[in-house]
Amino acid sequence: MSAKKQADFDFEGALEQLEELVASMEDGELSLEDSLKAFEKGIKLTRECQTALKNAEQKVQVLLDESGEPEDFELAGDD
Repeated sequence: MSAKKQADFDFEGALEQLEELVASMEDGELSLEDSLKAFEKGIKLTRECQTALKNAEQKVQVLLDESGEPEDFELAGDD
């Protein structure tokens, strides 16, 4: 997922879509073809969510040092 796509990604919306897909598949009302399409879309959404979570985790790790304390960043112009 590119940085632009990452910024536009709606994690909560994707989870909601996944829940709807699972519910429709569990109902057993979908045809085989529609079930496969729903499964395919669910896999895509799952991968996008995993990528978003991984990126968020990396950002948190950058902000925290090994002891779990926030890094002491100096702002430009601070003397």
